[in-house]
Amino acid sequence: MNIENNQIMLVQTADTSGTPPNLFLAVDLVGAGEDELVVVSQGSSARMVTGQNSSPVDAAIVGIIDSLRSGGAISYRKE
Repeated sequence: MNIENNQIMLVQTADTSGTPPNLFLAVDLVGAGEDELVVVSQGSSARMVTGQNSSPVDAAIVGIIDSLRSGGAISYRKE
């Protein structure tokens, strides 16, 4: 996979406990948009996803979440 044409996105962690978010950069491999809930691979797994083990990538967006179910209830649904 050629990552030269992919965007670098500012990603914010999310949880339901109220923990302050962490911000970091991730290469977007799936075309995520602003304010979307995404799945991120980090570390050597992110480099493996790009297909370039020597790349400086440490985080990669690998999926976009359409809905999230927690405790039997839908806690997030993409509009």
